[in-house]
This record gives sequence, structure tokens and C-alpha cells, in this order.
Amino acid sequence: MISTVTSGAVLGIDARRISVEVDMGYGLQGFETVGLPDGAVREARVRVKSALVNCELEWPVKRITVNMAPADIRKDGSCFDVPIAVGVLASSGQIGVEGPGWSLSDFMIVGELSLTGEVRPVRGALPLAICARDLGLKAIALPRENAAEAAVVEGIEVLPIGHLRELVAFFRGREAIEAAAPRPDEEEIEERYPFDFSEVRGQESAKRALEVAAAGGHNVLMVGVPGSGKTMLARRISTILPSMSFEESLETTKIYSSMGLLSEGGGLVRHRPFRAPHHTISSVGLVGGGVGMPRAGEISLAHNGVLFLDELPEFNKHTLEVLRQPLEDQKITISRSMVTLTWPASVTLIASMNPCPCGYAGDTGRSCACASHQIARYQSQLSGPLLDRIDIHIDVPAVRYRDLKEAGQADTSAAIRQRVQRARDIQRDRFEGRPLHCNAQMRPREMKAFCKIDEAGHGLLERVIDRLGMSARTHGRILKVARTIADLAGAEAPDAITVEHLAEAVQYRILDRQQRP
Repeated sequence: MISTVTSGAVLGIDARRISVEVDMGYGLQGFETVGLPDGAVREARVRVKSALVNCELEWPVKRITVNMAPADIRKDGSCFDVPIAVGVLASSGQIGVEGPGWSLSDFMIVGELSLTGEVRPVRGALPLAICARDLGLKAIALPRENAAEAAVVEGIEVLPIGHLRELVAFFRGREAIEAAAPRPDEEEIEERYPFDFSEVRGQESAKRALEVAAAGGHNVLMVGVPGSGKTMLARRISTILPSMSFEESLETTKIYSSMGLLSEGGGLVRHRPFRAPHHTISSVGLVGGGVGMPRAGEISLAHNGVLFLDELPEFNKHTLEVLRQPLEDQKITISRSMVTLTWPASVTLIASMNPCPCGYAGDTGRSCACASHQIARYQSQLSGPLLDRIDIHIDVPAVRYRDLKEAGQADTSAAIRQRVQRARDIQRDRFEGRPLHCNAQMRPREMKAFCKIDEAGHGLLERVIDRLGMSARTHGRILKVARTIADLAGAEAPDAITVEHLAEAVQYRILDRQQRP
């Protein structure tokens, strides 16, 4: 007898339907898996057999063939253990394939089995639940630990399974399985952080630049001497970012779910990610890839959040160069011989660096010990095309003692966040009906429509660009930043960008103004 169980495979951040076909044949006893399985899938026969025996179920003494269709998609991971076990039980007649109001074909089943029959969590429960709903299935049966993340998907029942016996009893009509419900706190969640912008003394210009960056989703490079507070500032930008929309939360959760990085029992990711990889990271670790099935990198894990690269010139130059296309396209595509996968990568890049190897070039308090060729080699780690993709370059000087001792009340993260949220609301209304969320994502068409400047503004940009030899891409970055500055000021009209807004945006290009070697 042949039985078919619907399961799924996660490819990138989406899932594909996989039909697990189990055939019981006559001949020499054996177990064979076909359909491009990897090692973990081939090993399922050992786990399934032990689980059935330890659950006091019969292991058929027949030739068992398991086919996973479509055969041209590589199957990896251990999520096929439970569907294979259900297929074996159905083919051997130990469970029914139909019951009052249901059929085995109405369910998607995923899960890993222990040798005792316990069902262990798998990665990708959220995209699998979305796939099951889109296929028109009635329910998805999956490990209990994955039920919370899958339950956020509307239009499909989520059946949490803790042990294989529960699923067997359900298909035998002896016990019902209560569907999981979304967590009651998914609608509203208060964001709490262990730090605040009010803790940063001095650095008012840097804080203003980060407020502009948060309001428009702009990339930032901070240049300053050691101890000036660059890392302290970067780690606090998460506290002023606007709240995530449901669509952003869902997409970010799909990435973390597909990587198996969600906390046990966790639902939607509600806080914007903050990823800070070490400078020894490889290009594969940063943008994704790897041996076998490609995996997402740090830039995708930071999607809809912040990617912080501290000590930027210390990163491998090739690793930095592979960031150029994802920063521009806001997605990353990895191609292999058998599969091509695309992950979203819409991030706010926050980077920091010293002005020279010793860190004290230009500092009034300490003298620099670096030769000019050492400084040139250090700064040459950052190519012109990469810097063109960073909207804001700011100087973060050493903090004066007067600023440290002053007890004046600085703006809190909550106050800054309110201003940022108002600017983002303006942008949301402006880009309604377009696949854009913030000013940094504007394309030439939107820039032409929403970044109109007068003759005085054109005159300023002409003098700046001709004198400093800026690229056309840099010109676009300045316009986008100026548009955000105008939004923060409440100037919503397409022609509301003034010379003052443009002048402030130009001030955020210190590396261009310094005419780097």
C-alpha cells in the first residue's frame, strides 16, 4: 500500500511543499529513501524505527521505499522524521487515513523524532505554516515548541505535538489535539532597553546625525578617536528606531525561523534586530552562503534593523566589498548549482572607525604616531564605491571634561523616538502604494517627485559637487538626507527642502570634504 503525507522544506525564507510517499513492497526487508535527501534525511530510518518500536508500534517487516517529491529539490534537516513515521504507519494500516471531517491529505506534518518518540523542534515553522495555508490545507501538525511562532498565521489550525503517541491517537480517532492560539501579547509589546540616549554626554552633533539616520533609514559611518563614544552611540540607535509594522515583524520572523534562531515558545519578532559581528567574520558569514544549502548571513539577520560594524577598516577588504550590492539592492541572492535563493537585506548600516591606525590623527589632546603612508593604507581599506553607499559620514571627537561633568538633562531615547516616528509617519503616507518604507529606499523616480529644490539649492549643490568631485550617487544621498531633515522639521511638501536642509546634509559628508587620498 502506498500512502502520501504532505510535509515541507524551507528554502531561504520561504517553504515548498514536499510530498512524502511511502510504499510497502514485498521482497528482502529494507528501507530506502529517494528524492535527493541529505545525510540527516537518510538517517531518519534509524530514528523512525526506534521511535515506533519504543512507542509499542509495529515496524513492518517489508521492503519500505520513501520517495520525496519533487525530486529535484534537495531535502535537508530532520523535519521529515514525523511525516515518514506517519507514512509508514498509514501504509501498514496501523492508523487511518480518513476520519469524521478530516483526511490525512488535509494536514502538513513536520517534526524531528527522538528514539523514544518525543517530537523535537525544527527550524522554519513560520514559513511552513504560511506554505500550508497557501496550499489550502486544514491544519499543520508540528512540535509543541514551534507552535507559538506558527500560530501567528491566520487561516490555518496549528496542532502542537509533544510525542508521536499523541499523533497516533489523533489519527486513530481516540484523542483530539487542541489547536494552538496566538499569544495574547502579540498585539502590543512595550519595548524596554537597558540603555538610553540621555546617558551619552556631549556629542550633540553625532546624536543629531543618528536621529536623522533613524528617521530616514540612512547608513552612517562614525569617525573618531578611541574612547569618544562611537560604540556607545551605535548601541543606542535601536532605542530610537520606530516600531516595526506587522509586515516587517513577519518578514523578520521568517528569517529567524528559517535559521532556527527564535527563542523557544517565541512568536513574532517585535524588536528591530541589532547585529554586531566581529571584524574577523568571513564574507559568507556576513552576506550568506556556505556549503550545501545556502544559509542567511548577518546582513539578512539584521533585516529591518541595524547592522553595526565596529572598527570598519579591520574587516577583510573583500568582505566589505561584498556588502556593496546588498546595501544598494536591499536583498542578497546566493546561487548554487542546484538552487538560487534570495534573502531580504534592508538594513541600517552603522559603522565606526578610527582616523588612523593609532587612532589619534587630528586629535588635539594626543599626537598621532602614524606615518602618512600608514594612514593612507589604513583608509584605503574603504573603497570609494562603498563609501558612496553610506549616506552620512560624521566626526565623533573626544568628549571634553566640561561635557562629562555637566548634569544637564539631555533628550531621552523616548523623546527622540517620538520625533523619528513622526518623520516615519510622513514617509509612510508619502510612499503609500509603493514598496518603500523610508527615504533611504527612494529610487530616482521618487527622488524626482519628492526631492525638489529651488535655484538656491541647485547653486549650493553645484558648488559643493564640482569642488569636491562627488559622484552622482553621492548627489542622490545628499538629497535623500536633506529630505529626511525636512521631514524632521515637519516640512512635508515635495518642494520643502531648503538651502539649510541641504547644507546640513552636506555637513554629513566629512570624508568627501576631507578629500581622502
